[in-house]
Amino acid sequence: MKNGVHKKGVMAAAALMAVVSLAGNVNAGGCPQGSLRDNYSNSISECNIAEDHAGSNNLMGTINTIISVVLGVLGILAVAYIIYGGFMFTTAAGDAAKTKKARETIMYGVIGLVVALLAFAIVNFVLTSVFSGSAANGGAAANNS
Repeated sequence: MKNGVHKKGVMAAAALMAVVSLAGNVNAGGCPQGSLRDNYSNSISECNIAEDHAGSNNLMGTINTIISVVLGVLGILAVAYIIYGGFMFTTAAGDAAKTKKARETIMYGVIGLVVALLAFAIVNFVLTSVFSGSAANGGAAANNS
């Protein structure tokens, strides 16, 4: 009994590996109806990538988008922290310890918001100066003519 089950399992695994390896070797074909593309060259996963975005070489745009999203989330968290501090201040009911903690929470939220905004400005400045040739050379590339 064990031997028969083992043989069936090995045969099923071999068949699955054969199907997967054959599917991986398909290099070109037509995309399903409703896809963004008509044909694909390497993988069927290309069917839902728009042709104008496939293989984008715009590294600055990609990095800028990622950093903008991350810093945007940090800014939202800082504003939420400020709102939470305001709620704590409102519900302190005159208790000195609660009021002090609420003011510190608001202060730390404002500091976080300022840090996020400064980080955004610094990153944009650095990316702009690194990825634009004339700005990175101090304008020397434009003056060589």
